[in-house]
Amino acid sequence: MEPAKTPPQSDAKLHFLDYWRIIRIRKVIILAVFLLVVITTTAVTFVLPVSYSSTARLKIEKDTPDITPFGMGTGAQVYDPYFLTTEFEVLKSRKILDPVIVKLRLNEEYSKRNKSTREYTTQESYEILSREVEVKQFRNTSIIEVTASSPTGQAAAEIANAVAQSYEEYRNSLRSDRNQRGLATLTNQLAILDVKVKAQGAEVDELKQKLKIPDIVVEGGQFQSLSTDEIRRESMLKTDIESRLNQEEIILKNLKAKSGDQLRHALNATKPTALLQQLLSDLSTAQVRKVSLDPDLGPEHTDVKKITQVIATLNSQIDEQVKGIMESLTSQVESDRDTKLKIEETLAKARDDDAAAMGKYQPYRLKKKELETNDRLRQALVAAIMQENVSGAISKQSSVEVIDNAVIGLRPVKPAKALNITLGAIAGLLLGVGLAFFIEYLDTSVKTIDDVEQALQAPVLGVIPQNVGTLINEGPESPHAEAYRVLRTNVLFSRKDPSLRTMTVVSGGAGEGKSTTIFNLATIFAQQGSRVLIVDSDLRRPSLHKLLNVANTVGLTNYLLKQNKLEEVIQTTNLPSMDFLPSGKLPSSSMGILNSAAMRAFIEEAKSRYDFVFFDSPPIMGVSDASILASEVDMAILVVQYRKYPQQMTLRAKQMVEKVGGKLLGVVLNNINISQDSYYYYYSGYYYDYYSKSEESRPEGEKKAVEGKGSKSKSGIDVQQKY
Repeated sequence: MEPAKTPPQSDAKLHFLDYWRIIRIRKVIILAVFLLVVITTTAVTFVLPVSYSSTARLKIEKDTPDITPFGMGTGAQVYDPYFLTTEFEVLKSRKILDPVIVKLRLNEEYSKRNKSTREYTTQESYEILSREVEVKQFRNTSIIEVTASSPTGQAAAEIANAVAQSYEEYRNSLRSDRNQRGLATLTNQLAILDVKVKAQGAEVDELKQKLKIPDIVVEGGQFQSLSTDEIRRESMLKTDIESRLNQEEIILKNLKAKSGDQLRHALNATKPTALLQQLLSDLSTAQVRKVSLDPDLGPEHTDVKKITQVIATLNSQIDEQVKGIMESLTSQVESDRDTKLKIEETLAKARDDDAAAMGKYQPYRLKKKELETNDRLRQALVAAIMQENVSGAISKQSSVEVIDNAVIGLRPVKPAKALNITLGAIAGLLLGVGLAFFIEYLDTSVKTIDDVEQALQAPVLGVIPQNVGTLINEGPESPHAEAYRVLRTNVLFSRKDPSLRTMTVVSGGAGEGKSTTIFNLATIFAQQGSRVLIVDSDLRRPSLHKLLNVANTVGLTNYLLKQNKLEEVIQTTNLPSMDFLPSGKLPSSSMGILNSAAMRAFIEEAKSRYDFVFFDSPPIMGVSDASILASEVDMAILVVQYRKYPQQMTLRAKQMVEKVGGKLLGVVLNNINISQDSYYYYYSGYYYDYYSKSEESRPEGEKKAVEGKGSKSKSGIDVQQKY
């Protein structure tokens, strides 16, 4: 029978249901681990010694002066990301904690606390104290919290306050020591420079007398001799004369390139004289008068001749004046050229004299320069020493300030009972769930229908719940009967040929419920009106006769060995349509009797007399009888115990059935705890709820009638010989 198609579900929902199923199935392990962890955590919490804590808060900054001496600014402080981190380590160093140990006499205190016969050393006390002191920054500020722990609140407060005070004293002494070391260094250097400057001053004076050096001056940082002024002066004269000479030569050159009226007017523009200007003005006036007389009087007129004579005289005078100016300009240029040469000669001589003087004065100059350098250094040291003295004398801002002293704690902080128990509960729950999933991971047995169908590639014909008894005792109205009715229906639909009427139930290992399954399945067939024969063919460990509470003296083996007839070994039950054939005793000489012609003949004979014949068999992995039966009967069903054997064992059982040519209809999942595993509730749990409600609503008289009909004890079952 093809399994019914179900709509696909989302992976997330399937995953959640799988996880929840594992938790429900393994709830005992989870609860056990949870209780174990919680009880252990609670016991340890109440056994642990109590501890109090107290916190002192410090404001820590870098050292900065209240005022800056001599008006010299130090500038803004650069942010140091490692400053507070460094101070954390300083606070827990031996420089801070050793004085605390001595002040509070912690060597004796720790020795008494730990019941030691000797007094602890400072090193041992430091190791204990460093564990009891915690330093941390308060919310991105420059405030540091120093927290101390101790068995008493007073001791914790004293330790926290002592650590804060020790650190404050350390920072103050560090600042004072640094100032003293700086002053000592500067004073030593000043003494050295004093000696050096005094010696160099004597050398400079001696060189001045020895070299007969006149007074010299230092201007602009340059060493100068007496000829320096003369060189400067001559250089300035040379510059002036060169500038004037260049200008005059250009003017003279331009004037020589002109003649006539152009030269007159050029001279009047560049080198004007009062006489030249007057002559040119008179000439212009005369020329204007002549022009006004010419048209009326003619050239021979007396007035015209006079004015012509005046013009000629003026031209002659102007030419003389122009000639004189040109000669004066030429003389000036020549004179300036001679002056320039003389200045150059004087300047060259002055430079030679200056170079000679500088060479002579070189030793003195070097010594003088060295003296001035050392003297400036000495003055700087004097100023630095004065500044440090003033800086050390004035107060500075407190770089360490205790803003909150530690106070005695009112209640212990360790152990935190509520927190520990809560964390223990959470840890126990997580550990239990984790262990449950780990065990589930290690468990390779069959768990779900999907496991069977994916691993065995065979359909699941039925799901049988836990604690199922024999249906012949429970009656047809039993809630368990519905699971076998579902199995019967699936078996009938799975066989393709109606002539297939013999069936066996096999299992991979012992105790998987195959005997109960075959017995109840046969009971259901019989209750539905089919003529049924149950054969107990498990010759090694027969058990069906125990379910019917009958003797197993004669049975299948007696018939196959021709000791009894078939009519003598078949017995009836209180179901008219169901007969039973016990296994009978198995003599040691009849091993392998199932693999015989007599067995095959018996199967054919039984098929001719009954509608369905059911054969019980031993585990297929144990002996060969199950494989033989699977090959001789028409159909086989594999019973798989829920969460008992590995899937590989079940797969091997299926392969063994197929290897001998048996027809495997499908798989029955047995012993399912439906109350724990919600995965199977929707498969068969509905019927149990339905039947239980139906039973509750049944009238009292009808209940008694049903009980009287189907609830006989094993000893009350009527089993008789068939023939």
